[in-house]
Amino acid sequence: MSIAAPILAFVLIGGFAAYHRLRLATWAALLAVALAACWLLGAHRTATAVVAIVSALVAVPLLLPFIRKPLIVAPLLNVFRRILPPLSHTERIALETGSVGFEGELFTGDPDWNLLLNYPKPQLTAEEQAFLDGPVEELCRMVNDWEITHVHADLPPELWDFIKKNRFFGMIIPKEYGGLGFSALAHHKVIQKIASISSVVSSTVGVPNSLGPGELLNHYGTKEQKDYYLPRLAVGQEVPCFGLTGPFAGSDATSIPDFGIVCTGEWNGAQVVGVKLTFDKRYITLAPVATLVGLAFRMYDPDGLLGDTKDIGITLALLPRETPGVEIGRRHFPLNSPFQNGPIRGREVFIPLSQLIGGAEMAGKGWNMLNECLAVGRSITLPSTASGGAKFGARVTGAYARIRKQFGLSVGRFEGVEEALARIGGKAYTISALSQATAAAVDRGDVPSVPSAIAKYHCNNMGREVVTDVMDVIGGKGIILGPRNFAGRNWQAAPIGITVEGANIMTRSLLIFGQGAILCHPWVMKEMKAAQEPDRAAALESFDESLAGHVRYGISNAFRSFWFGITGARFGAAPGDDYTRPFFRKLDRYAANLALMADVSMLLLGGKLKFKESLSGRLGDVLSHLYMAGAVLKRHHDEGAPEADKPLLAWSMYNSFHQIETSLSAALRNFPIRPVGWLLWALVFPFGRRAEAPGDRLNRRVAALLMTPNEARDRLGTGVFLTPCENNPGGRIDSYLAKAVQAEPVERKFLKALKTKGIEALEFGPQLDEAVAEGVITAEERKLLEELRALTLDTITVDDFDAHELRAASYYDKPAAGTREAA
Repeated sequence: MSIAAPILAFVLIGGFAAYHRLRLATWAALLAVALAACWLLGAHRTATAVVAIVSALVAVPLLLPFIRKPLIVAPLLNVFRRILPPLSHTERIALETGSVGFEGELFTGDPDWNLLLNYPKPQLTAEEQAFLDGPVEELCRMVNDWEITHVHADLPPELWDFIKKNRFFGMIIPKEYGGLGFSALAHHKVIQKIASISSVVSSTVGVPNSLGPGELLNHYGTKEQKDYYLPRLAVGQEVPCFGLTGPFAGSDATSIPDFGIVCTGEWNGAQVVGVKLTFDKRYITLAPVATLVGLAFRMYDPDGLLGDTKDIGITLALLPRETPGVEIGRRHFPLNSPFQNGPIRGREVFIPLSQLIGGAEMAGKGWNMLNECLAVGRSITLPSTASGGAKFGARVTGAYARIRKQFGLSVGRFEGVEEALARIGGKAYTISALSQATAAAVDRGDVPSVPSAIAKYHCNNMGREVVTDVMDVIGGKGIILGPRNFAGRNWQAAPIGITVEGANIMTRSLLIFGQGAILCHPWVMKEMKAAQEPDRAAALESFDESLAGHVRYGISNAFRSFWFGITGARFGAAPGDDYTRPFFRKLDRYAANLALMADVSMLLLGGKLKFKESLSGRLGDVLSHLYMAGAVLKRHHDEGAPEADKPLLAWSMYNSFHQIETSLSAALRNFPIRPVGWLLWALVFPFGRRAEAPGDRLNRRVAALLMTPNEARDRLGTGVFLTPCENNPGGRIDSYLAKAVQAEPVERKFLKALKTKGIEALEFGPQLDEAVAEGVITAEERKLLEELRALTLDTITVDDFDAHELRAASYYDKPAAGTREAA
C-alpha cells in the first residue's frame, strides 16, 4: 500500500467523525483500528507511524482529564471570562425569560426536522371555529372601513358595543373570569380575519389581547386583582391600555425616565403606603378611550419604607382613569389609520401598593414581566395583521389582474405584472405559515422570544412589500381613496407595524441574532453560566463539559459546511417526500453555515459583536429564513402536501435560499477580520454562490394560481373575510373571478367579431344586438357578456366626491374669521 493510505484513513475517518459528531474517544478508536489495518496490510510504515504519533499527541492530552483540565480548559476559561460580552441586568433578564423551541435546533448546525414535523398540527376547537364563523363573520359584515377612517375617525358605537358584548376583548382571559379562554391559534385567526377588512378594527381588538393589563394580570396579578379586573376587562366594562413608550424612551424601554417614589398618601379616605408617580407616555393605543391604564415606571424608595433597596427597578401598576392627576391627552393620528391612540401624562399621581400588578411582592420585576408577555403578544397581533392583509391582497389582486384588461389582454398576463403577482402570492404564503407557526409555539407552552422577533420583523416587512406590489398591480384603483378602494388604507398603514413593538431596524440588527446566538445556541449559555460560577472547581467542571461539546459541534459544522458546499447538499438523510427532501437538505447546509458563522463571530469578536449591527443583522436574516422555511415546510406537510400548492412552496423556498446566500455572502465579504472572512468563504461557498431568486417560469405558475379558481388559491385565502357584500369591495372582486373566467371564451369570440364581422355599432349594447343578430353569439352568451361588463365595471370603478365631502368635519365647527370666538 502507498504512503497515501494512512493519510487518507486519517482524513476519511476524521471527516466521518466530524459529520456524525462522534466523540473524541470514538474517533481515536476508529483511527487506531484503521492505522493498525494499514500497518498490517503493508502501508508505508513511516507515514503510518507519523500519522499515529500526531493523532496521539492530539488525542491523549484531550482524553485525560488530569492533563486536559489544568493545561487546556482552565486557561481557556480565563480567556472566555475576559472576552465574554458584558451583559446588563436588563439583557440578562431578556435572555432568561425566553424559552427555546425549534429555533434552538438551527444553531446546532444539524436540525432534527422530524421534531418540527411531528409537532401537532395546529387546529381550532369547535367552539373557536364557531366564534370565527359566527361573531367574527358578523363583525366583519358590520365593518365599513371608509366610514371608520374618513367619516368618523373611530369605530361607530354599534361596533364598540358588538365587540364588548361578544367578549372580543377577553379572548386571552380564562373562562372562570368570564373570558373566552381561547388558544393562541384562535387569537391569531380572529385577528387575521378582522385585519383583512380593517386594520383599525383589528388593532382595537388586538391590543387588549396583547401586551397589557389583561395578560399581565392573568400571569402576575394578585387574587384580588384578578377577581376584580379580569371579569370587567372580559366584557369591555374596562377598556385597557398600557403605557410603556415615552418621548425619551422608545425602543430603549429600560431607560424610561418615568418614576414613582414610595411614600404615604391618601387613598379612598385612608392613609396608606403607596407610590407617587410622574410619567409622560405617547403612542399608547386605546389611551383616548381607556378606563384602565397599565403603566411601566422606575420605582424608588428613598426613605426605606419598604426595605434597604433605594432603586427598586422597573415596576408595573394599574391606574383607573379617574385617578386624580391622570391626564389622557389628545389623540395621535397615525397615517390616516384612526385607531384610538394618544399620550398619557401624570405628575405626582398617588396610588397604593395594592395597585402594583402582582402587589408589592412584584415591585422591581416589571422588566421580567414585560419580556415574558411581550414575547407572547408580539407573536400574535402584528404577524396576524400582516397575514390577514397579505392573504386578502393576494386573493383580490389575483382576481383583479384577471378581470382588468389592457390591450385586449388581462393585465396579469404581462410578465412584469406576473413578477409582482408571484411576489404577492409567495410572500402571502410565507407570512401565513410564519404567523401560524409562532401562534402554535405559544400554544405548546413556549415563550418564543426569538421566533416572535422573527415574525414581528419579517411578517410586517413582507406585508409592506406585498401591499406595495398590490398597489402597483391595481394602479388607479389603489390610489383613489373611497368606499370602493380595498388596498389604499392598508398601504398607508403599512409603516405602523414596522415601527411599533420594537422598531424593525432594531429588531433585525440587535434582537434576532443577538438574542438567538446566546439563548438558542446549544453550548454558549452553558459556558456563560460556567464562567459566572463563583466556585472555581464547579466552574471548571461545567466549562469542561460544555467546551468539549462546543468544539465537537464547531469542527462538525466547519466540515459539514464544506461537504455540503462541494456536493451542493445533494446527499444525506432528510425527512419529507421526494419533492420536499431536497429542500430539507439545503436547509441542513445553511444551518451548518449559520452555526459556523455564529461560533467564529462570537469567538473572535466577543463583546464587540454587540456593536457589529450589520453583521448581526445579516446573520439574523439567515436565522430568520431558516425558521421561515421550516414553518412553510411544516405547513405544507400538515396540509397533506397538496400537489396544487407546490408552486407557492417552491417560490417561498427559492426566495429564502436566495436571501440566505445573499446575507451569508454580505456577512463574509464584510467580516471584520478579513483573512478569517476569506477562510470562511472557502468553507461556506467553495464553488461560489449558487442559489438564485425564483425564475420567470415559477413566477408564471404562481401568478396563474392567483388568477384562476383552484384549490391552492382557496387554501391561500382561508381565514380572511371574502364575503361579497356592500362594505367589502375586495370580497366582491374576488367573487367575480369564476364568472370572468367562464365568460372569457365568449368575450374573445365577440372581440374578434368586432374586427372581422363588420359590426357597425359604437356602443356596447347595440354591438351585442348586432352580434346576436349575426349569429356570432347566442342569447345566453349575450347574458354572460352583459354580466362580465357589469362585474368589470364594479371591479375597476373608483370613487368621486363633492368638495364638501372631503373637508374635515371640524372645518365647519371653526368660528368665523373676525368673531370673538376666533379671536
